[in-house]
This record gives sequence, C-alpha cells and structure tokens, in this order.
Amino acid sequence: MKREIIRCNRCIMDNSSDDKIFFDDNGYCNYCTDALTKMNNVYFPNEIGEQKMKDLIEKIKKAGIGKKYDCIMGLSGGLDSSYLAYIGYKLGLRVLAIHIDDGYDTEISKSNLEKLIKRTGFDYQVIKPDSEQFNALTLAYMKAGVPNIAIPQDNILFAFLYKKMKEYKIKFFLAGGNFALESILQKGNTYKPYDVINLKDINKKFGNCKINKLEFISTIGLLIDKKMHGIETHRPLDYMDYNRERAFRELADFCDFKYYGRKHLENILTAFIQLYWFPKKFGVDKRTSHLSSMIISGQMTREEALKEYSEPLYDEKTMSTYISYIKKQLNISDEEFDDMMNLPTHQHNEYRVEDDTFLYKFLKRIHTSRKHNI
Repeated sequence: MKREIIRCNRCIMDNSSDDKIFFDDNGYCNYCTDALTKMNNVYFPNEIGEQKMKDLIEKIKKAGIGKKYDCIMGLSGGLDSSYLAYIGYKLGLRVLAIHIDDGYDTEISKSNLEKLIKRTGFDYQVIKPDSEQFNALTLAYMKAGVPNIAIPQDNILFAFLYKKMKEYKIKFFLAGGNFALESILQKGNTYKPYDVINLKDINKKFGNCKINKLEFISTIGLLIDKKMHGIETHRPLDYMDYNRERAFRELADFCDFKYYGRKHLENILTAFIQLYWFPKKFGVDKRTSHLSSMIISGQMTREEALKEYSEPLYDEKTMSTYISYIKKQLNISDEEFDDMMNLPTHQHNEYRVEDDTFLYKFLKRIHTSRKHNI
C-alpha cells in the first residue's frame, strides 16, 4: 500500500524517506522540536555568543604560543567553511587550511578557494587522494547501493586533518558545522563516516582494486588521537548571528566570492549525491533538512521554504554534464551507470560494521582514565 506522506506543520520535514521521524498532536516533528529544545544551549547569536567567541579565541591563541599555527580548518569551497576562514582571518588566527581535491571541484569552487586563500594569506595544504583508488572506492559504494557514498571523501579529509594536527601539534580544529543552517539533519538513510570496517567490507565485496594508497581514520583512531593529543573541536559559527545571505555578501566584498548554488553544490560529486543519488535511489530530498534548519533559525518562513522546495531539484542540463563527468571519472559506460541506478538499495549495516559494544567499552575506559587522571 502507498504510504501516506505527512509533513510537519512547523518545518517542512516529512516521512517520505525517513523512518526516524514522528509527529506530536500538533503535527510538529521530532526534528524541529528537538532543535528548538536545544537551541538556547548551542546557538548564541547574541552578547553571550560574543563572549564565548572572545574566550575561545583567547584560549586558542594561548595554546598556539610557540607553535606555527593556532588552529586547523578544512575548506571545501562551500559557504560555511569559507565564512569560517574569513572570521578566523578577522580575529587574527594563524590558520592551517586544508582542502581535499578529489577531482570533482567545480570551477567556481576552485576560483573561490584561490581568492579566499590569497586574501587571507593562510598556509594552505591540499590532499589529492590517489585518483584510481579513490574513484574505484566511490564506485564500490555506488554498487553496494548504500546511501552515504560520500564517506570515502569525508574520511580521507579527516584522516589528513588529524595527521596534520599531530604533525604540527595543533590542538584546535575549527569546524564549519553550525546550528543556523544545520540544526535539522535527517537520521534515516545515512551513516557515520569513520567506520573503516564497513568501508573495507564494501570495497572487498564491490571494489575492483586495492585501497592501500588511501589513508583512513577509524572511530577508535579518532578517539585515541583526541585523547592522546588533547584535540578539541569547536564550531565558532554557533557563537554569532550566522545568516546565509549576509555571509555570501560579506565574502563577496572580502574576496569576490561567487555564489555557487544551494548548500553542498560546490563539488560535482557532492552535488550528484545530494540532488540525484539520494532522491533517485532513496527518495530523499536533502532540501527538506536545509530549508527546515533555516526556518528554525529564523532566516526563512515555512511558506518561503515551501515555495523554494517546489522549484525543480536541479537543472537538467547541468546535472547531465555532471553525470557525464562522473561516468568518465569512474570509467563506466552509460549502460553500467543506468544498471547501477536501478539496482536494489541497501543500508550500511547490511555489510560488516564496527562493534558498537566494543566502542562503548572503549569510551567507558577513556572516561574512567580521565576521572582517575590515568
């Protein structure tokens, strides 16, 4: 039987592709209810945020005395990370900026990154994962039919970030994640990026080459690095009134930053995943999360969000160009691509996954060692 589609009466989240959503008697979903509940504890677009930002910057600069860098940032070429770099520049931070060039950056993204780095003067390091192995692993994820085929991209970036933090003894990682534009993220049809067991099993079952030239970081490896090296992650954009349109204007004035489209469209592969893979394979339209987040932070009304949501998901000509490029990168034919898009979908936990019980025990040991100063 066809499922009844229910949409939240406050944001625009719905149950079309997410079994983690539920609604109360008012027709409000758990996502926006949870976001509003925690909003005052995590988002400070006020004087409290100004003080928190001041305290954080003082802490970062103090820890950076005698070191080459105060902190590290990952730059995607998108709005959030670019605006964070701009804020870091304004606050006088010595930033090591990291970017992963996976071969899928758009031309506008390349230009924006070049102008941003030139204007800030930040030291800039680019990781270029082995093209053959990276594309083969991405293709393996697509053949596996799982939702989050961006995991190789995300994991490799963070593996490099943590490698550089240890190399330069950098304690602070400043992330572009934020409440204003990301308070609502669908929980169904997704998966964590650090499960290397899952990653290797998918490659073993569906890959066509080794992945020994790619560097990854596991969940436990991440936890160990954080503990052993005192690494802290902070989200400075939560300490200000972070507004999307204003941020684009400020970046345009600062370094002639050009608008590249909606969230996460600065990379061809990411755009394909967001606008084509998720909707076609899993019925997931990520715009519901992005627009709902803006409703919660007061940057958009529900009516405005619904109007934007009613627009076409993507430009047919542009997407056709992107898909042709992806086929070329993955070395697959039109027929192979179509066959792959028509394969049954699967969830990540249908393949080998890391042991959550072991992770729980490991985290408990870390907590105990901290408690007893071991």
